[in-house]
Amino acid sequence: MQIGIVGLPNVGKSTLFNAITQAGADSANFPFCTIDPNIGVVDVPDGRLEKLTELVNPKKTTPTAIEFVDIAGLVKGASKGEGLGNQFLSNIREVDAIVHVVRCFESQDITHVDGSIDPIRDIETINLELVFSDLELVERRIEKTEKLMKSGGKEYQKEHNLLKRLQETLSEGRSARSLTFTNEEKEILKSMPLLSTKPILYVANVGEEDLIGDSNDLVKQVEEYAREEGSEVIKVCASIESEIAELDDDEKDEFLNEIGLEEPGLNRVIKAGYKLLGLITFFTAGEKEVRAWTVKEGATAPQAAGKIHSDLERGFIRAEVITFDDILKYESYAKARENGVLRLEGKDYIVKDGDVTHFRFNV
Repeated sequence: MQIGIVGLPNVGKSTLFNAITQAGADSANFPFCTIDPNIGVVDVPDGRLEKLTELVNPKKTTPTAIEFVDIAGLVKGASKGEGLGNQFLSNIREVDAIVHVVRCFESQDITHVDGSIDPIRDIETINLELVFSDLELVERRIEKTEKLMKSGGKEYQKEHNLLKRLQETLSEGRSARSLTFTNEEKEILKSMPLLSTKPILYVANVGEEDLIGDSNDLVKQVEEYAREEGSEVIKVCASIESEIAELDDDEKDEFLNEIGLEEPGLNRVIKAGYKLLGLITFFTAGEKEVRAWTVKEGATAPQAAGKIHSDLERGFIRAEVITFDDILKYESYAKARENGVLRLEGKDYIVKDGDVTHFRFNV
């Protein structure tokens, strides 16, 4: 699963990406410093994994991870090829969700591509480019389905109806994300790599003085905009986050206390990104390894087993499941079984976030 980090040039995208992944992506005060997308894999922070490790004392602990892609800054006209726009839009097409970094601070030292700070203008510049790109794709698809319908392909009528609805919405400058879709329509959409249907998280990049306390007026504008489309906003100071990322754990805790934060803002970005993708975590715990695993919300026990190894899914017999709270309470599988909280679940079981699971299989 990939999350693309997007934004106008010089809003702090690459600084944020560097802090998230410590990958050292280029970051400079001029447009298009990032051309090819930088990719970094980052651990998903989860205090439950640490507690399981303390209980089990394994030889190894492995967190689950998520992939972030730093996509070059978009500009007005990207959907028509401005600023290498076609290349950048294709990079966005390949990710599963979007983190949109918005500049919410003033600075004489960092130029803005439009010459002034206006977060709503910046958001709409990028959102409209995604909408325009989608509109072009939808209109080509309409032409194709109409030809197929004229040739007797009546089964394309539902797709055509959906495409016309999308065309109307996109023509008004609204994202496809603003529409609701039936399950049947969602299946049709899987064959259309639309940009404006992708779930989005806004990151308001603020100055150090605005990090603690109430949001400044610029952030409030972003929060109101996001609320109207059902999205979330996280406030960070990318420059401070890049400083925090370079500290060791003890220094990090001390620094966070000094500036009044419970955890790095990036932890919240990573967790929110994980949630944005509709992902949950289950755990396996043994003497050799305690490990966190990622599955889509709604995954069955065999599908979760398949994340570990295809043989486990193919030969699935049952899952032995304990909730995280119960294993924390009873401190072992054995005690959990004695107290009747270890459950045996079959093929139809839907895995829950925090399940500590042992799979039985036979191949």
